Amino acid sequence: MIGKHVGQLFVRPTVTGRRSGTAGQHAQICRSFHASSRLAVVRPFLLSDIGEGIKEVQIIQWFVEPEARVEQFDKICEVQSDKAITEITSRFDGVIKKLHYEAEDVAQVGKPLCDIDVQSDIAPEDEATLAPPAEQVGSPASPQQPQRAAQEQGGQRPQASSSYQNIEHGSGKHANLATPAVRGLLREHEIEIANVTGTGKDGRVLKEDVHDFLAARKSEHSSRSQAQHLRQSLSADEGQVEKTVTLTPVQGQMFKTMTRSLAIPHFLYADEIDITALSNLRRRLNSQTLDGPKLSYLHFVIKAVSLALEDFPLLNTRIDPGDSETTPKLIMREKHNVGIAMDTPQGLLVPNVKNVGSRSIANIATACSRLQALAKDSKLPGTDLTGGTITVSNIGSIGGTYVAPVLVQSEVAILGIGKARTIPAFDEHDLIVKKEVVNFSWSADHRVVDGATMARMAERVRALIEEPGLMTTRLR
Repeated sequence: MIGKHVGQLFVRPTVTGRRSGTAGQHAQICRSFHASSRLAVVRPFLLSDIGEGIKEVQIIQWFVEPEARVEQFDKICEVQSDKAITEITSRFDGVIKKLHYEAEDVAQVGKPLCDIDVQSDIAPEDEATLAPPAEQVGSPASPQQPQRAAQEQGGQRPQASSSYQNIEHGSGKHANLATPAVRGLLREHEIEIANVTGTGKDGRVLKEDVHDFLAARKSEHSSRSQAQHLRQSLSADEGQVEKTVTLTPVQGQMFKTMTRSLAIPHFLYADEIDITALSNLRRRLNSQTLDGPKLSYLHFVIKAVSLALEDFPLLNTRIDPGDSETTPKLIMREKHNVGIAMDTPQGLLVPNVKNVGSRSIANIATACSRLQALAKDSKLPGTDLTGGTITVSNIGSIGGTYVAPVLVQSEVAILGIGKARTIPAFDEHDLIVKKEVVNFSWSADHRVVDGATMARMAERVRALIEEPGLMTTRLR
């Protein structure tokens, strides 16, 4: 028996019975051609290291589903780490075969997110390498091979059941957009996100949409069922109802950070600051037709803190605790990267304004406006969330006169600002006048910062705030 390979086809001439001749042999040879079906190369799509020491992320939403065709740079899913929300894009052209996680699951860095059939990316020489041995070529084909062969002979490629565009704008579970805070609210009330009509951008479900849904659902109940529910809730025999809810990535990071902060010996220093002069100056400046965002008290406070740090650089350091063989050290930091505590849809985040010492107050206002816009859309990049050297928390913008802020390990001081209020006070002539005041509350790491140093730093900031003209003499 003589056989030879032609390309990837194995040719075996055969003669049966008494049939002979060129035509007969040709017919038998034609019937002896066998072609291996194209191989499906399914490649796992791994979650790459996204930096900042992040080991796991939460899947917020999928933009694809099994059998959807994707191309390079198409969005695969949106994930949230303890620092920011990131969109993961495809590195291959192919068809999604399997999703390894559901929305809101926690995915590990380095593990597969999904499987992609990337056969279209395989070069002919690579496909030859992946082909089965010659003796397997004549083996019976799988039930799916005739259908695939028929499609290939007709010049057609199997089409995915849906596309990325259909999923992104469709009505399936992969198309529902919502922030982690809203998803937590949905879980709390056991609401399927697909049942809520989103009124935000690109159909994003907002907190107001959830509240409207709850109100509509509540109105559907009859007065009898409401009365019955009330009687049951007031029953003395009914026990407490508890439900376990998983922490969001931001809450999880806050849990870890604040737990470590308990090891830092804090001390609190508080004072009342007269902001009457600053308030008048701010109103005059904002009344001018200047480009850029309006100035707030916070922008002046950030600049005042930076100017004071030039005289008290100890408050801009961080501690290297060392180990059993080395002694603790202070790491001096030249630039003043002032963190701003923000209440965002994700929860508490602290982005920072870089190099405040080289910025004007107007430039600080622009930088803060940019950070607030990114935080509102849950788009803060990791670079804005790392590298802070001291923090200012303007909790007074929400409420509260006094606050005891908590340090983080990478800093030795933090300032908490209470709400501004108007009080009667005596002037230098013993006359009653109206003053605007606010409470500043400082927390410092008592391992390296003594009370006297903190008091002097706080007094320097107070002087700059109460006499804002002093800041202009030190601006670069």
